[in-house]
Amino acid sequence: MKNRALLAMAKRVAEARGQILDANAEDLQRGRQNGLESALLDRLALNDARIDAMIEGLQQVAGLPDPVGEIGDMRYRPSGIQVGKMRVPLGVIGIIYESRPNVTLEAASLCLKSGNACILRGGSEARQSNAAISACIQLGLADAGLPAGSVQVVATTDRAAVGEMISMPKYVDVIIPRGGKSLIERISRDARVPVIKHLDGVCHVYIDTTADPAKALAIAVNAKTHRYGTCNTMETLLVDAPVADLLLPELARAYAEHEVELRGCERTQALLPQAAAAEESDWYAEYLAPYWL
Repeated sequence: MKNRALLAMAKRVAEARGQILDANAEDLQRGRQNGLESALLDRLALNDARIDAMIEGLQQVAGLPDPVGEIGDMRYRPSGIQVGKMRVPLGVIGIIYESRPNVTLEAASLCLKSGNACILRGGSEARQSNAAISACIQLGLADAGLPAGSVQVVATTDRAAVGEMISMPKYVDVIIPRGGKSLIERISRDARVPVIKHLDGVCHVYIDTTADPAKALAIAVNAKTHRYGTCNTMETLLVDAPVADLLLPELARAYAEHEVELRGCERTQALLPQAAAAEESDWYAEYLAPYWL
């Protein structure tokens, strides 16, 4: 039934592609008028390729084995009792996130597959997009005969709704914040519900001496230039000294084609005179833009 719901959601999203894109265009226009940063606009934007990826993601989750009830790590204790681990749902998961409307589908699909109900609260900048996607989710649940409450998307954009979600341990079993540093700090500070959180999205790629040069170059370039505005984009590149003189010039040429600004330590500058000197704060920056160290 869960897989049937996921596939029904994928079908509904495909059918509502035009409505979703129209809703997203409204969000983007409002975001530009409100001075939303380019990185956030990129996260907010949907197009045919991203909707295709959303549909494919639902299909992939539907194709995964059902994790609920899986037993592993069985062992006998000295007393003769056999113990192990069983995977069970957490219950009701509250997810609070910003900008990216595709997260609405990703979160719903993973929670549903793992047997959890979820309450989703997206950012106000994506309210029209989330409403259109929420409609597809509800239709998919209905198509599969699952209750509408299995996935609830909070319609209000009032910040007070977040405060309510994180202070209801009787109704919400865990909160997952997905967004910027200020959001994570607020949830961690104020929540009365257990929180699963991440920290700053300052991502590193390390190229070891033993790495395949061609693969290392492809990975390092893709990690930075695929999308600048996402939290898994590379911010800092670390290259093992024995291969730096070989790889850094090649990387610099590739990044120049993407207009990526180079900032580096003294040893990097010795190999790449075009690189600007890195300041101490650069090593802790989440750029969300075409810079790297």
